[in-house]
Amino acid sequence: QGVLMESGGGSVQAGGSLRLSCLYSGYSGSSKTIAWFRQAPGKEREAVASIYSNDLNTVYVDSLKGRFTISLDKAKNTVYLQMNNLKPDDTAMYYCALVYGRTWRRLTPQAYSYWGQGTQVTVSS
Repeated sequence: QGVLMESGGGSVQAGGSLRLSCLYSGYSGSSKTIAWFRQAPGKEREAVASIYSNDLNTVYVDSLKGRFTISLDKAKNTVYLQMNNLKPDDTAMYYCALVYGRTWRRLTPQAYSYWGQGTQVTVSS
């Protein structure tokens, strides 16, 4: 059984930046789709971005394009989420998720088999 471990969350003022990390271990095979999701209190879990390991193809939710960037360092088994110009609405628990192979439902939580515990991001105005 593999493990996904998120880190890098914290408190920041509006306009600031954070970089989240997701270390994945124990997942065999080279083909994976890894994504970031977030969930604010009282709201449904929503997609942020996804990356496919074989070709590093990325997909973003439209509303976050330009501010958030997902990347993958295969040597470190780590997926990053660079978040710039943060806004109070970005406050949420951020989760890393993984599924073997390629999924065409890359921004759908139900497409992912494995989840991390999350890291909290709080943006103050």
